[in-house]
Amino acid sequence: MPSTPPIVAILRGVKPDEVLDIAAALVEAGIEAIEVPMNSPEPLVSIGKLCAAFGDKALCGAGTVLSPEVVDQVAGVGGKLIVTPNIDVEVIRHAVGLGLTVMPGFATPSEAFAAVKAGARSLKLFPAGTFGPGHIKAVRDVLPKDVSVYAVGGVGAANLEPWIKAGVAGIGVGGELYRPGYTAEEVGARAKALVAAWTEQTTQ
Repeated sequence: MPSTPPIVAILRGVKPDEVLDIAAALVEAGIEAIEVPMNSPEPLVSIGKLCAAFGDKALCGAGTVLSPEVVDQVAGVGGKLIVTPNIDVEVIRHAVGLGLTVMPGFATPSEAFAAVKAGARSLKLFPAGTFGPGHIKAVRDVLPKDVSVYAVGGVGAANLEPWIKAGVAGIGVGGELYRPGYTAEEVGARAKALVAAWTEQTTQ
């Protein structure tokens, strides 16, 4: 995953005619990973545009990926990132086999280890807000040290500290950064605030 700051922007609901302006604002703010969930309007069109314009500056791909067939579709338009809300071993293995970065969503230690066994090296606790920082700390204690755990869902600029102390490698953020109707300027301002909060918490 991108090194600094380790934030994945989730653009759920983004449209192809706005994705480039929004992505430009995110990249300018210092965010280096962008996912377009597959339940967004024409997601493959948006992902293709993203990869063509920002593939050298950010890790771009799809979220809410539920099948190996969709992995192929995302790879076909240049996507390098596959994010899932669940543990599907077939999806993970297929994405890993294509050389993509896969970030499957887990809740329990059993799910986390199933993902790791399938080849995932970046996991996301989802929805993180339901489980809390203590849960992620306990799971991290038993996972291989080379496995990164991200917190996604209910984590943002206002509550970063306990998650960072629990040892998250990074976060995924959706509605705090982007919702349908937000302008690129609004997204840029929100992204800068989030990056500043992360930097402040991790350099203390």
